[in-house]
Order: sequence, then C-alpha cells, then structure tokens
Amino acid sequence: MATLGQAVDTATENMTLSQQYMALEDRYGAHNYHPLPVVLSRGNGVYVWDVEGKKYFDFLSAYSAVNQGHCHPRIAHAMIEQIQTLTLTSRAFYNDKLGECERYLCEYFGYEKALMMNSGAEANETAIKLARKWGYEKKGIPANQAVIIAVEKNFHGRTTTIISASTDKSATKNFGPYMPGFQIIPYDDVPALETALKNPNVCGLWIEPMQGEAGVYMPQEGYLHQAQTLCRKNNVILMMDEVQTGIGRTGKLLASHHENVQPDLLILGKALSGGFYPVSAVLTNDEIMLTIKPGQHGSTFGGNPLACAVTMTALQVIKDEKLTENAAAMGDIFRQRMRALMKKTDLVTLVRGKGLLNAIVINDSSESETAWNICLQFAENGLLAKPTHGNIIRLAPPLVITSEQIHECCDIIEKVIMNFKK
Repeated sequence: MATLGQAVDTATENMTLSQQYMALEDRYGAHNYHPLPVVLSRGNGVYVWDVEGKKYFDFLSAYSAVNQGHCHPRIAHAMIEQIQTLTLTSRAFYNDKLGECERYLCEYFGYEKALMMNSGAEANETAIKLARKWGYEKKGIPANQAVIIAVEKNFHGRTTTIISASTDKSATKNFGPYMPGFQIIPYDDVPALETALKNPNVCGLWIEPMQGEAGVYMPQEGYLHQAQTLCRKNNVILMMDEVQTGIGRTGKLLASHHENVQPDLLILGKALSGGFYPVSAVLTNDEIMLTIKPGQHGSTFGGNPLACAVTMTALQVIKDEKLTENAAAMGDIFRQRMRALMKKTDLVTLVRGKGLLNAIVINDSSESETAWNICLQFAENGLLAKPTHGNIIRLAPPLVITSEQIHECCDIIEKVIMNFKK
C-alpha cells in the first residue's frame, strides 16, 4: 500500500500534515461533506487530537454517536473480545448473541420486539416498511394507498425514499423522481396534524421529538403527547426517530420521555454502539413487527454478533455511569452560561436545547459565513463544533463531560463570541 508521501502529488510536499490529508480526501474522495479544516487522529473521552497533536474538546460527538465518550475502554474491551471470537454469520444461521441483544434492547426501552440494522437511515427505511405493511395487513388500507405523514425541516437520512419526505432543497434537488406516499405538514402544529390524520389511508406519523439537524428545534410542550393521543384516536402508528436525540442525549433516556410518550415504533442508531460500529434498531410491538415475514426484509450485517456485543455494553455504560442524569445536569449549566452570554452581546440571539443537545443562533442570515468563521475560531481555541443551516451552531459534547470541563468550554465559547469581529 502506498505511503502518504507516495500518494500525494509533489505539489503538496510543502503542506502541513493536516493539509496533506485534506488534499488526499479532496483528490480521491467524493465531495459530499464540507468538514471543518481539522484532521483528527485520536480520541479519548471528551477530547480529540489532530495529526499535529493539538487537543480539542469535541462538541459534536459524531452527531451524538459517541455519547459514551471517545474510545470508551469497556466498549473497546467488549469489541476486542467478540472480534476474536465471531464477527459475522449473516442471518442465514442463528448466532449466540442476537437473541440476547434483542431481549436486552426490548427490556431496556420497554418493547416486545427489536429488529437490528446498521445505520440510522437504514432503521428509518425499516420503519417505513413496517408502517406500510401494518397499514395494509392490519388497518386495511387499500393496496399501494398508504400515507405516512412527515413534517417540515425533518432529517431522517439521505436515501432516495427518505428524501422524498424532505423539505431541504440540498437533500432533494436533482435527486428525483421522488417516492409517493408521504404528506408533509408543519412541525409542532396540532391543528394541521389533526386534519392530516383524518385521511383513513394514513398508517404512520414520522417525527423527531427534537429536530437536531434542522438546528435543535423543539416543539411546544404538549405537542408530542397530543400527537400520541391523535395517533391512537385515528389508529395510526407513532414513529419516533430518536437516532440523534435518544440514549441519554437530552437528559432523558429518550427525548420523547420528556412528555412521558412511548412511541409505537422507536427508531435508534448512533450511540447504540458508542461510536465503535454501525448499529441501528427499530423497536415496536408484536402486532407491528410480525407483519414482516421471512425474506421480506433484512441485512447481511444487521444483528451480527459483533454489533450485538458492542450494543449491550454501550447501553450498559449509559446506565452504569448515569450519563443520562449527567446530560441533564451539564445541559442546565451550559444553557445558564449561554443565556448569561446573551446579555453581554447581540451576536447570539437565542439558546435552545435539552440536556446536552443545544444550539446557539447567530445574529446573521443563514447565507452568511459568520457561524462558520466562529466555529473556525472555536477550533483555534481548542473546541470543535460545526454550524447547521448557516447561522445555527449545534453544541453537543459527549455525555461524560464534567462540570469543570463544561465551564472551561463555556469560557472558550464566551471568549470567541465576545472578541469576534465579522
């Protein structure tokens, strides 16, 4: 295999090591992301280090995949043990870890059945298929007439099916034709939901309890509970995408638990493995899950022994280390500090969030580069975050962060904001 020096063009020889790695990605990789210009090579807990050795606080947590912190030793040990024993059998055979993990998931989250997949997008695709299958076979919707209600500004992934329910132009432009069967209504709008649910062909309501990718938008208190009540009244599955908001991130095990809502169909991913391995899952009851029969849905890697071993340990870490409770406490400190900062500057116009999923809104248009430039200065000062939708900065550190560390990070944010010049 070619070394880094052999792979780069001679024109890059005078670049820093970070610049060389970025040039490699630019030359040989797809340009489907716009990363901050930092090249990371190591992580531990709340910290990451770049290839030059600079240390940073990670305030993105791989979009909440590393809630347990980077390279958690217990999860690493579980992975090493399993990887030396058995990694993959496919679902052509039983393995000694899948049933154990399915039981663990069901008891942990309070469901009857679990279906394990790989990515959050794949879990959402699974949820769509389950909702439609149930709609036809249990609710009696005429063939090919099932409707799933989605909401504006949603983010469930980027597959061609999922973007058919998106209102984000960057996700949809020139990727059509789109799949039919979705009705899009405003988020946090009970009257609009009530009207949409009157359609007898609706099989599911597909929402995030908090819209993370959109900019940490939270519905008004009571919206989720009313959505659940309306779904039950109209015999519709409440499909809750907690890929980013679940597993302790918002100060509750699930963000829907802030309103004591237990969705009919729960969609999970990211922190299920603590960042070690791609794992996702859909949890629901027997009536919904058992509409899928052998050969109708599956995945070669879904529910493999390695994924199962990692998942059980990753979830046990959340419980044993009381990371959900820590997220609630540290989130309170963070928002108090940010609200105090707002009184000192007009650059930050809004702070919102729950637990350790938060955002600050920058006083500028979504088309400007102000938030991006602020994040560049955060990085210079040892904190990594990234804007979403232009002028919103999402701030979501690993749930293992301590009060001393959260205050240190707030000091960095305050220093940059107070000294920032456009």
